[in-house]
Amino acid sequence: MSSVTIIETRPATAPEAQKFRHEIGQISRQSAVFFAGTMFTSVAAYAFKIYLARALGAEALGIYALGMTAVGAIGLVAALGLPSAAARYVAVYTARADSERLRALLWRSLEILLITNLLGGVGMFLARHSIAQRIYHTPSLAKYMVLFALIMLSGAFTTFLGQVLAGYKDVARRTVITNFIGSPLTMLLSLALLLVGTGLWGYLIAQVSSAFVVLLLLARSAWKLTPPQARAWRPLGPALEQEVTRFSMTLFAAASLEFLLAQFDKILLGHYLDVRTVGIYAVAGSATAILAIILQSVNSIFGPTIANLHAQGDYKVLGHLFETLTKWILGLSIPLILLFMIWSSPLMGLFGADFRAGSPLLVILCLGQAVNCGTGSVGYLLLMSGHQKEMIRGQLIFGILLLLADWSLIPVAGVRAAAVVSALGTAAVNLYCLVVVRRRLGLFPYTRSYFKLAGPGLAAAATIWVARMAAVARHSAVLPSVIFALVLGYGIFLASLLLFGMDDDDRALIEVGRARISAMFAG
Repeated sequence: MSSVTIIETRPATAPEAQKFRHEIGQISRQSAVFFAGTMFTSVAAYAFKIYLARALGAEALGIYALGMTAVGAIGLVAALGLPSAAARYVAVYTARADSERLRALLWRSLEILLITNLLGGVGMFLARHSIAQRIYHTPSLAKYMVLFALIMLSGAFTTFLGQVLAGYKDVARRTVITNFIGSPLTMLLSLALLLVGTGLWGYLIAQVSSAFVVLLLLARSAWKLTPPQARAWRPLGPALEQEVTRFSMTLFAAASLEFLLAQFDKILLGHYLDVRTVGIYAVAGSATAILAIILQSVNSIFGPTIANLHAQGDYKVLGHLFETLTKWILGLSIPLILLFMIWSSPLMGLFGADFRAGSPLLVILCLGQAVNCGTGSVGYLLLMSGHQKEMIRGQLIFGILLLLADWSLIPVAGVRAAAVVSALGTAAVNLYCLVVVRRRLGLFPYTRSYFKLAGPGLAAAATIWVARMAAVARHSAVLPSVIFALVLGYGIFLASLLLFGMDDDDRALIEVGRARISAMFAG
């Protein structure tokens, strides 16, 4: 096993410092757009999920969760890793001005996705009764399968075209279409259909309709960004490069393992327990997804930056970025994680009385997300630096262990076992990737400056706890109290951090952000 000397991540020269500021500025600008879109969608979606849970109930949401596992499984196979490959190779071919290979990548990928997803959708529809009864023990799922097939088909192309825009480094445009147009459209259509009593049918029809609108907008944007020489379709044009095919298959393997880790517990819960329990568990899991919003925002643009700096061999700037960004990802996630843990019961109660039983599940899943945020962009570092095979090896080892744990524990201990295994799986995979990043790339994000997060974190925890006790004592409405506690918790955390937890790199990042904001208002 090879070893690498840990590289000093502090830039030692003025050019390196300037490059760090340039890269951190680009990441912060693109991430801010992605964060704004994701935050808008998450807040609106959280409120909508509360309405949806009350309108449909735990059983209908359980059916939806099971249907989406079928969509995920079949759609994963049908995608063959091509969407993820698009983000990398669109950027590579664009940088090289290689229009011929870019054209082959786009058109051949679309052709393959069309064929595989049509076959998958038809197969899903024909096998709908077998899937519903034999796998999920939920016969009522079968009647919705045609809509789930359409969701899979539209999702394949929207995901691919979204990654194409990411390859063109236009994350902002993708965010506007998917977050500011697609998500509100889904909610509005769902609301209109649910109000006339269409139930789960209406929700699924709304998803399909908005997905095709998003698909058209993404296709139009990708067409405009694609060089004219790469737009022409030829029936006998060149095939995909072998490098693209190998990369796609590697990512397909990784995505398959991630899917198993994310969905196998729901499948077993549906098999051994009841669809109502699946619905409660699915709501708890989807609620914790917002906890990684800062990490996702950074990853949206940090990925291409990693590939670029790795290709240049500039590990000093890369390590410096990794260290600074990981600290801020963790720091800005702490108040939100604390809020979800301290207010777990009221938050789950917002979805309805039945969902309050999922409060312990929410706390357990938050612990896994805390490790996910605390390790930063370790997965992207491995993926974009050519070490994806080691990442997959770790996912395979932990995946098998966790699947066996689910298989053994869920029939005995029920839904809490599923939550514990899920949290442990999230933590284990991220910690493994952290170890591999240190061993292979010589990068490690943690310094003494991280200890400065402890004081602000404790202050935020105390503030959020006091806010909850005050809300209980006054019998205050839950949602306004939660918002107040979140704002107050973040205010105390950031104020404490600014006073006691800043170092030179943090101040540089804040200065870049301040300059961006000033430029926006000046313009």
